[in-house]
Amino acid sequence: MKVYVFASGSSGNCLMLSSGATNVLIDAGISMRRMEAALAQLGRSLRDINGVFITHEHSDHISGLKMLVKYYALPVYAPRTVAARLQGMLPEIDGCLQTIPVGESFRVGCLSVRAFHTCHDTDESVGYRLEGEGVFALATDMGCVTDAVLDGLRGADTVLIEANHDEQMLRYGSYPVYLKRRILSPRGHLSNEDCAALACDLAQSGTRRIILGHLSRENNTPMRAVDTVWQRLEHTSIELLCAPPSGCLEVSVGEAMPCLT
Repeated sequence: MKVYVFASGSSGNCLMLSSGATNVLIDAGISMRRMEAALAQLGRSLRDINGVFITHEHSDHISGLKMLVKYYALPVYAPRTVAARLQGMLPEIDGCLQTIPVGESFRVGCLSVRAFHTCHDTDESVGYRLEGEGVFALATDMGCVTDAVLDGLRGADTVLIEANHDEQMLRYGSYPVYLKRRILSPRGHLSNEDCAALACDLAQSGTRRIILGHLSRENNTPMRAVDTVWQRLEHTSIELLCAPPSGCLEVSVGEAMPCLT
């Protein structure tokens, strides 16, 4: 299994996961042209994609979706409330949209997929756990770590979790008060310190690699995020990486397993 992070942050989020003959995107928050260019560098195209999993309907997660549906008619998977929002925002998506159950596994090609709820300022946002030739899980855009998040992430070989902000940078930065309160709320975004606590839990559950994602450009730096999290992980064998806001981070996940049909 391979994971390719094309973008992670407030300006856009998109990654591809490949397992056997199955290729899926998680979120489509960058332009179709950027997706095409990133895939071309890997010798692939959007015609190789089996579906797009959407975490929630904020623009930095769906801005490229309209063009994907228009030109490629890719299947789009989303939980019930997110699917309803997408239908209202993008009427042309209707024929491509597939509503998925949260908390129940379903299959797409070689992958077993399970969505789990995250706590964000939307009616329903989710993370994803995908099992194929390895186990990968993702959870960003959450103001707190719930039991559902822990259950979705624990035991995955590789996880991508949010390290959105350094709390002091945010509190003393230039953001207006209402925005600071939103980010710091239990339905906002995860701080470096909260991410570090989560990373420590995951290390104890068997996770071997942690990717820090969705860093704020204004209220964090990769060095601050990595340093804060590593303080809790320095006596472990965890590999710690930081996802770029653009470009491509490629990682291998797990060992080869048979593809079930």
